[in-house]
Amino acid sequence: MGRKILLVTTDQQRYDTLGCNGGKIARTPVVDNLASAGIRFERAVPQSVVCMPSRSTILTGQHPATHGVWMNGVPLPSNAPSVAELLRRSGYRTALIGKAHFEPYLDPFVRFQENQLGWSGETSVAGGSHRGFEHLEFATHGVQGMLHYTKWLREHHPATIDGFYQVLDSSLAVSALGGGATSAPQVKMNPIPREWYHTDWVADRTVAWLDSLGNDTDWFCWMSFPDPHHPWDPPQSETSRIDWREVPLPVGYSENSSEREAILDAKPRHWRMWYDGSLVSNYEAPATWAPASLTADQLREVTALNAVEVELIDEALGKVLQAIEARGWGQDLDVIFTTDHGELGGDFGLMFKGPYHVDALMRLPLIWRPAPSSGTRPSIVSSPVGLVDLAPTLCSIASIEAPTWMQGRTLPVDDDDASSRDITEQLTVWDSDLFGVDLHLRTITLGRWVCTVYLPGFVHDGTEGELYDLVSDPRQRSNLWSDPAYRSTREDLVHRLREILPKERTPKLPLESPV
Repeated sequence: MGRKILLVTTDQQRYDTLGCNGGKIARTPVVDNLASAGIRFERAVPQSVVCMPSRSTILTGQHPATHGVWMNGVPLPSNAPSVAELLRRSGYRTALIGKAHFEPYLDPFVRFQENQLGWSGETSVAGGSHRGFEHLEFATHGVQGMLHYTKWLREHHPATIDGFYQVLDSSLAVSALGGGATSAPQVKMNPIPREWYHTDWVADRTVAWLDSLGNDTDWFCWMSFPDPHHPWDPPQSETSRIDWREVPLPVGYSENSSEREAILDAKPRHWRMWYDGSLVSNYEAPATWAPASLTADQLREVTALNAVEVELIDEALGKVLQAIEARGWGQDLDVIFTTDHGELGGDFGLMFKGPYHVDALMRLPLIWRPAPSSGTRPSIVSSPVGLVDLAPTLCSIASIEAPTWMQGRTLPVDDDDASSRDITEQLTVWDSDLFGVDLHLRTITLGRWVCTVYLPGFVHDGTEGELYDLVSDPRQRSNLWSDPAYRSTREDLVHRLREILPKERTPKLPLESPV
C-alpha cells in the first residue's frame, strides 16, 4: 500500500474556532478527532498574515523575503521551487483542489488555465504539471473569474449565479454593503443549496480525484477550502445551526468603547487610525467602513456565520476521510490541517486582517495526524512552529531529503523533540505600498515573547514597535515596547530578529493585480 498525504487548508481561520483549541461555538468533531490521535500545535505562526505570501511559503518552504511574494497581487515567480514538484518527481500523484492563490485571480492566471488546463472537465495537465501539481481544480469565494467551480456552476446550475454574493465589485474595491439581520459588513444570505456551495464542491472533487487512483499509488493532495474567509455567506439552509443572538462576544472584544479605544491608543498609531476610519488598513476591508461602527450584535452575527462555515468544512473533511477509509488507505494516510492566516474577529474591536501581528492573525490552527502505521504517539507541541515548516515535513513523510532551498524544519512530534532541535522562534513579516498604506512590520515569536519592529514608512518613523508577554498578557493588550523595565528584553529580541531575518529579494517583485 502506497503512502498517502492529505494537506488541508482553510482561508483566514482563527485558532479558537476549533473545539480542540478551546472553541465553544462551532462543532468540529472530525478535526478534533485528528488532533486527539495526532499532534496539535499550540503556537503555529504564519510567515505572513496575507493569503498569497503565506500560501507561497507553504508551497516553497521559504520566507516571503526569499520567494518574493510580499503582498497579494504579487505572483509567485514561475520558476519558484515547489514541494509538490519534489513529490511528483519521487513518484507521487499530485493534485491541488480548491483555492490556490499563488497568482492573482485575474487575466494572467486565467489565460494560463485556458491555454494549459482547458475547461471541458479535463483538469489534468497533459504530460506535465503546474508547480508540481498534475491535477488542478480551482475554486474561490462565489463566482470570481473563470475558475473550475465557476464554470461548473454556470454549466450545471446557472440559476444560482445571481444568488451569489460577490467579494469584489467592478472597481475592485471590497463591498461595504451589510446584510443579514444586523446589516453586518460582508454578510449575505445565500440561497444556494448546500451541495452546490464551494465547500462541498471541493470535497466532492477531491473524492472524485482519489477514486481515479490505484490502491498502491503514492499520492499527495492539497485540498484547499475558500472559507471561512469573508464574505460570510454560507448556504441559508445551514444558518439556523447557530442562533447568533445566543453567541457570546469574543473574549478579545471589549464592549465598552472607552476601554477598547484605550487599548488601541497604547499601540502604534495605525491601529487607532483604522478603527476611526482615517486609514484603510487593508484593501480586503471595505474602504467606506470604519471598525468603530461595528456593533456587538453585528459581531455576534458574523461570529455565528463564521462558525457555520467552519462546521461545514469539518463535515466536508469528514466526507473525504470516509472515502479514504473505504479504500482501505486510512492506516497509511498522513493528514495535516491548517490555514494561511487568522482573522481579527472582533479582537480590539477590529475585523478582517491587516498589519497587526497579534494572536488573532498569527496564532493558527495546525494539526498533524501522522499515518497510524507510523506508530507516532499523540502529543501537544507548545514550541512555536511555522508554515515554513510544512514543506520539509511533507518531504519527511515521503522519505525525501529536504533540499537546501527550504528554510523551514520538519515539524517536531513533541516538545522534547522541539527542545532537542532548538526549535524556539518564528518570523512574520508585513509589507504594503497599497492605497497609501505604507507599512512594514518585522516580528519575532520567541518563547513567551512577541516583538514587532516597524520600518520607516508613511505612518511610522521606524522608532515604534510592539512587545507582548504571552504569559502575563495572552490577549496582547499591554504594549511593553516603551516600558523601561523591559528595555533589555526588547533590545535582545530586536537583535535576534535582525540577526535571523532572511536577506530581502532584489529587485522587488512587481504588483500585477490588487487581488
